[in-house]
Amino acid sequence: MTTETYVKEHEHTGEQQHENNVFESVNTSMTPLVRTHLSEKHYYSSVSNNDDNTSQVRIDRQPASLAVEAAVAIIINGIHYAVLMASPHQLEYLAVGFLFSEGLIQHSHELLDWDVTQLTDTASYQPLTQESADQGLESESLEQTLQQLQDYDIYIVDLVLNQRCHQRIQAQKRQLAGRTGCGMCGITGLAQALPDLSTYTQDDVSSSSNKKSLAPSLDDLLKMRKQVDATQHTHQLTGAVHAAATMHQQQLYLFEDVGRHNALDKLIGWQLRQKINVDCVLMTSRVSIELVQKSIRSRIPWLVGMSAPTSTAVRVAERYGLGLAGFLRNDRVTYYSGI
Repeated sequence: MTTETYVKEHEHTGEQQHENNVFESVNTSMTPLVRTHLSEKHYYSSVSNNDDNTSQVRIDRQPASLAVEAAVAIIINGIHYAVLMASPHQLEYLAVGFLFSEGLIQHSHELLDWDVTQLTDTASYQPLTQESADQGLESESLEQTLQQLQDYDIYIVDLVLNQRCHQRIQAQKRQLAGRTGCGMCGITGLAQALPDLSTYTQDDVSSSSNKKSLAPSLDDLLKMRKQVDATQHTHQLTGAVHAAATMHQQQLYLFEDVGRHNALDKLIGWQLRQKINVDCVLMTSRVSIELVQKSIRSRIPWLVGMSAPTSTAVRVAERYGLGLAGFLRNDRVTYYSGI
């Protein structure tokens, strides 16, 4: 038996949005972010009353708050492009940030329209059912698949991009098609996973004369972390989501997701939709190469993690002029590049 915690989403009104509306979304549905499941906690008591001093296992039956992990299907101009496992909130931002990180869009205005729907019953699966039938999937297999999918939260994000993007989408889709069987093979596959990002390098960040002045101070980072800790509501309930956060006009903007890369994509999508620049992004996770690549593409000057960066992340950050820091906790932070 489960219960759900919902977050109210706001209806979109086009390109112009109030800058404080960090929870802008695309419809007026109620989105479950947390479900409560019954659980059993098995543990040893710290105090034993037994004469032989052996510990006894205790069992507590209690509700556990768990983060919802949904399958988010991205459809672009009618092309089924990718499926992301993500927290089902701020999905417009997630889709836009993901497409930008994939190199399919460069500006917010290339997104002409969008729609988000949740698949909740057999009728809502009808468009996908028809497509599967057209591809020759037998009705028995199709019925079995539909029953299997009932275990999942599934959302469809249908995006309409301008014609200029369409050829890029088709080319990228062809490249993705071969990944399932053999992975990305050869020099082409390696170049796609480890791209040249020199066109995104910021002159002001890479200039040695400006690096030191751009570094966020320890005091500012600790204040930001304190606000993040107080604002990360879904994580407080579940302990299972990451966040990407930034300060803009002295206000914190925070984006949570079960995937740290999704959280950063949501922040990037918000940044594109609001047409603003940010100075520093704080991640509640370790800093991996994918987060560094996304930050460089988005021309974010500083990326700070609460945990450690990888060696590859630091090397790439240094190459492309991204300021990188980690281990932001208690009373310290460690800078790795940009100083």
